[in-house]
Amino acid sequence: MEDILDRDPNNINEHVKVSFEDVLAEPDGSHSYSCVWSFSYLCFDCGKGCLYKLLTLLCGICIAMGWGCEFAWVTFTHIWIITPCFKVMELNCGCLQKIYGVCVHCAVGPCCEAFGLLFHAFRK
Repeated sequence: MEDILDRDPNNINEHVKVSFEDVLAEPDGSHSYSCVWSFSYLCFDCGKGCLYKLLTLLCGICIAMGWGCEFAWVTFTHIWIITPCFKVMELNCGCLQKIYGVCVHCAVGPCCEAFGLLFHAFRK
């Protein structure tokens, strides 16, 4: 079980840390009454907190189960399908690489060697 206090130890959801001050701000010269500002803060904080808790209560467990199944499927396909396919491709490409190397060595190699000897004769 993960740490109950530090629920985002890797800070993967840093971008959704939204507070009242990140959303609403009154610049100098445009201030509401202090009681309105204070009550607005309480309403924002309570609304955000209550709705988040209600949504997680109603949907969180099912969504967590769904994501768990999704990552299990991804892991399964990587272990049993994707990685073996890459291994087969790697083996087949190794054979093709050897065939290509032999063809290049037999066909292109002598031409390059002949041109090398030809241009070697030209010196400053």
